[in-house]
Amino acid sequence: MTTSQTTPDDDLGVTGPLVDGTWLGRSSLDAVDHVNPATARVNGTVLQSGLQEVDAAVRAAKAAAPAWRAMSPDKRRRILQRVEELMEARVPELGRLTTLEIGAPALMSAALAHLAAGWFGYYAGWTDKIEGATIPLSPVLDTGFDYTLPEPYGVVGVIVTWNGPITSIGMKVAPALAAGNCVVVKTSELAPYTVARFAEIALEAGLPPGVLHVVPGGAEAGDRLVRHPDVGKVSFTGGILTAKRILDAARHTLKPVLLELGGKSANVVFPDADLDEAVALTVRSCYILAGQGCNLATRMLVHREVYEEVVESTRRGVADLRTGDPSEPSTTIGPVIDQAARDRVLGVIDRARKDARVAIGGHAVDRSSLPPHVRDGYFIEPTVLADVDPASEAANQEIFGPVLSVIPFDSEEEAVGLANSTPYGLGTYLQTRDVSRVHRIVPLLRSGSVQVNGVSGQPPGAPFGGYKQSGTGREGGREGLFEFLQTKNVYIRA
Repeated sequence: MTTSQTTPDDDLGVTGPLVDGTWLGRSSLDAVDHVNPATARVNGTVLQSGLQEVDAAVRAAKAAAPAWRAMSPDKRRRILQRVEELMEARVPELGRLTTLEIGAPALMSAALAHLAAGWFGYYAGWTDKIEGATIPLSPVLDTGFDYTLPEPYGVVGVIVTWNGPITSIGMKVAPALAAGNCVVVKTSELAPYTVARFAEIALEAGLPPGVLHVVPGGAEAGDRLVRHPDVGKVSFTGGILTAKRILDAARHTLKPVLLELGGKSANVVFPDADLDEAVALTVRSCYILAGQGCNLATRMLVHREVYEEVVESTRRGVADLRTGDPSEPSTTIGPVIDQAARDRVLGVIDRARKDARVAIGGHAVDRSSLPPHVRDGYFIEPTVLADVDPASEAANQEIFGPVLSVIPFDSEEEAVGLANSTPYGLGTYLQTRDVSRVHRIVPLLRSGSVQVNGVSGQPPGAPFGGYKQSGTGREGGREGLFEFLQTKNVYIRA
């Protein structure tokens, strides 16, 4: 993955494509610098993949697919179990890489690596439980035997975004491998290192060299992977605009696409809720990864009866957060990914000032308040916007920064309408002690998940995915496994 050299602790070295078990020392496109978002310092070099590398990876994956599919399920299970064991042992290392490449706080980075390892253990248990069904025959037709066979696609293309790519590896690569597919992973040039280290771990665990490939790069590599005729299915995590380009490219081969896209998840707070816990959940959720996550509670809808109390409590909670060097255990908020992201998020905040109240934050972090070695990083103050217009940009669009929008409501009907009012439908959080209210509201919410009075931690057995423009398909559980299987019907005449 990296060159061996004497480098500073935060230097990531060189990484590039992994094709057929070999790390390529050069690629067909120019190398690009990797910049640590906490320091704005170049800390690595990425050899970008082009058409040549993608084609080579798909070709090798196609060649390896028959043997991987034919491998006995118990052997595949043991390999995936070994991947989990090695990932668990390397959680500190994987977490450190995540912190250095995307600026996530150290404790969060380690949690993401631990979560990803669990997905491999979960799907290892599915390898020998992939079963078809017997189909009852019509009495007016010929007698015989009708059954189904779940079968892998062969080669699956996985495109992961930069905000916590190790999580996407667990959610996508683990079930794809368990189902018997070979996988080509396209990583972002902004965050290739953690995935590269995972690939080394997978090879160490005994995964055959042609089964997993990694091609870091930009749009050219992603477009080629989607269009390639030998790729049977594509799984993508990212934004809506990129998803539309992927769907357009996929139409040429009519291949299915799994999309896990953005969100504008609401935390709906009723007066009977535990208000302290409701606020704590919002503060924990909204500002994880500096707000750069798809299912974070970036909106808080609060009943007017307790609105001002909750806004003030949220302001105090946000004031207690610590922004700074993400490698320090005490840091709770790191930087956004780059200068362009910081400028974009600050622009959203400035536009929101026209019709919203800035309860706290709203600016780039004062450089003098940061340790000297991170003063050039891309830090934004954790921000709370109160009295947000429900029709505004801040209320409806995914900001992907440390910004919370707070909106009052007066009734259950209004709360449901506001929760459903955005183009997204990934998740909803609900805070109330009234069980009858929960049962009334949950069926009305147009989102792929609803979490009541807490968060689940996204266990690997739970399906995850969105409604509306938050995507199609599911990751996790049995549904996530069968995303990477096709069903064949077989009839044998008696």
